[in-house]
Amino acid sequence: MFKLRLLPHAVLLALYGSALAFAPAAQAQTTDAPSAPTAQNQDQVIPSVSVVGSRRVGNASSTDTAVPVDFIPMTKATEQGGQFDLAQVLNNVSPSFNSTRQTGADGADLVDSAALRGLGSDQTLVLVNGKRRHTVALVNLFGARNRGNTGTDMNAIPLMAIRNVQVLRDGAAAQYGSDAIAGVINIELKKTLGCESVLGYGQYTEGDGENWLASAYCGVAVGGGVLGITGEYYDRGRSNRADADSPRIIGDTKSQNQTVYLNGEFPAGPGKLYFTAGAQRRDASSAAWAREGIGSEDIPSRNSAAMYPNGFVPFINGDVDDRWGTVGYRWQLGEWNADLSQTYGYNRLMYTIANTLNASIANLDLLGGGPGRSASSFDAGGFSFRQATTNLDFSRFYNGIANGMNVAFGFEHRRENYKIFAGETGSWIDADGVGVGGNAGSQGFPGFQPGDQTDADRHSSAAYLDIETDLSDRFKLQTALRHERYSDFGSTTTGKLAGAYRINPTVLLRGSASTGFRAPSLQQAYFSSTFTDFVSGQPLDVVLAPTGGRVANAAGIPQLKDEQSKSFTFGVTFTPTQSTSITADLYRIDIDDRIVLSGRFDADNYPALGATLQQLGVGQAQFFVNSVDTKTQGLDITMSHRMDLGAGKLNAFLALNFGKTEVTGVHAPSSLAGFEDVLLSERERLFIEEGAPRRKATLGFDHTIGKLETGLRIVHFGPQTLGTFSGPPVPNQHYKAKTSADLSFTWAFTEKTKFTLGGTNIFNVKPTAQDPNETDNGFKYESVQFGLNGAAWFARLSHRF
Repeated sequence: MFKLRLLPHAVLLALYGSALAFAPAAQAQTTDAPSAPTAQNQDQVIPSVSVVGSRRVGNASSTDTAVPVDFIPMTKATEQGGQFDLAQVLNNVSPSFNSTRQTGADGADLVDSAALRGLGSDQTLVLVNGKRRHTVALVNLFGARNRGNTGTDMNAIPLMAIRNVQVLRDGAAAQYGSDAIAGVINIELKKTLGCESVLGYGQYTEGDGENWLASAYCGVAVGGGVLGITGEYYDRGRSNRADADSPRIIGDTKSQNQTVYLNGEFPAGPGKLYFTAGAQRRDASSAAWAREGIGSEDIPSRNSAAMYPNGFVPFINGDVDDRWGTVGYRWQLGEWNADLSQTYGYNRLMYTIANTLNASIANLDLLGGGPGRSASSFDAGGFSFRQATTNLDFSRFYNGIANGMNVAFGFEHRRENYKIFAGETGSWIDADGVGVGGNAGSQGFPGFQPGDQTDADRHSSAAYLDIETDLSDRFKLQTALRHERYSDFGSTTTGKLAGAYRINPTVLLRGSASTGFRAPSLQQAYFSSTFTDFVSGQPLDVVLAPTGGRVANAAGIPQLKDEQSKSFTFGVTFTPTQSTSITADLYRIDIDDRIVLSGRFDADNYPALGATLQQLGVGQAQFFVNSVDTKTQGLDITMSHRMDLGAGKLNAFLALNFGKTEVTGVHAPSSLAGFEDVLLSERERLFIEEGAPRRKATLGFDHTIGKLETGLRIVHFGPQTLGTFSGPPVPNQHYKAKTSADLSFTWAFTEKTKFTLGGTNIFNVKPTAQDPNETDNGFKYESVQFGLNGAAWFARLSHRF
């Protein structure tokens, strides 16, 4: 299947026009090295960002780019910040970025998902040093904000290893390929000489959730180049906000991360050899729903009086193995810059369910005259995702065409593999028979069954052409065209037009229009599991069935295909002085055939499935399906100002995002026609429309006088509305707007040694209370906005060698 949409035609015309100008110039070029803007003509050429959003070599500020880009240095966050991982840092700095630390969402508690502009976490592409980073093996389920999505684990990269983060707030699939619908996040790693270290500690004011951090970086000269080495140990303790009389544990998961990253570049022959290699081992533990003891309905179905007479809380322990690396070579090929690279990414999550039991085994033991026991810990299996990407890129700058033109083209080949590993027999077996006494599988998270085992592969190939032209000293035009072919669903062609016009030295107008796509992830296409969920506090077994399987075929669910998008931006930048800048950008993103996790079908709302579900011994079934169209539109505003204040200096920053996502259409497969309200219930629709606040603002002040630096950051989160299990006429969950504040004081003992003491959410703000029977986590509020733990304090000691 080949899809060629309207915008690529326009891009083809623009590229063709640029090529006409390009052809004679190519003949006129000599064998000298290609020239770029010099200091003499720099003020006549609108500069471009060198990595994200453009393939042109050069530097830029956020007020010079044709599309909105945020540049976020990591030095201050690393040395003085109150957040200890990247996802939380970006969540408190970038209004377009959203990350929610989950609780009561099983595997999603172990990996923080992240997204831009309120869209799904798998609709944001993450790069490291300009190279594609892999997603995690996990699919977010249950009450996770990025429900039904995969995503990239931002916390697998230590803050100490990062030089800066660039956030491209624009559709960029025509430049970078699948997933770049909402935008692109590029993480640039350090490779500078010198060493530095940080020790950090923090905890919540309620006395739990201790955080310990030890991180160090050292850049050493090797073979005429630099090798940067980063090591980090991060220990995050469990927190609990459950009511005193509740057996539940509600709060942060327990997590221990051990991470090593290498990043280097060295002269080699006529070019430079570069490589990055990183690995993280994470041991994490999430608390599942509590099971009640003697006198409750949980015995014998979910518990055994002989094992846990007073009830118990199962722990979902995850062993996360994450690896990423790239090796490449850059060289001059005549007058062209060439770059050949190979990137590899791997993520594996294996589950061990502890402090648990298999109630069917315990009940069978009881029926056989035993005390009624089973094992209390099970290997529940897990999953892995592997991605290998080969890139060959070429670029060249032409001084003689208009005011300068950069031409780039390249090729990409990517191979992916997704596996599901079955757990031990006791983690999933129904030992005493379906419907008899005890329920099957380990309580908290039943293991993957042999029938769930998966080993799925696919590959894709792509070619792109990217031309950026300074048509005059005021007007820049960017054009891009990309064609990709996937082994599992066909091919797609996407295009992009972007331009910037400088009205005067202080005002720049900019805008873009692009088409995009997101390939269905292998995780969505092949995930299979039977699990226990709680609806209004009552346990229920649910099967999540892959397309092509028995249940999905019985329901008439088709194979997944790619999501398609159209994206538009229009903005203005204003730099009245060297110390003041303002940007404002409107945006709109339309997505067709968006892949969603369906509502739950059962014998009552879909009788045709009833017999199949009964044979499987489950109550409900869910599927991934291309069935929803959405429209996302909003406004981003940033303002920054530097000034002298008394004997010191003050830096101030304001960033706001106003965004709204709406479901504009629901397209059920023909077999589900008439069941649209089940396919996308109000609860599921609200996950899509209001999984992130519809407005967010960050106001920051940094004042330095002598050796004392004071930082104050105020973060405002708009209201959210989430659904309920019961649905209408039960009222939805309405979360009022909330504002949190972070405050820190840093004392510089010397230029190299600093000590910081501060607090986060210093006014102990928490979400609006709800009916616990209607929330996803069974607590009085969800993990929305800034989380549910309240105020915390922290201390950091940093030293440069």
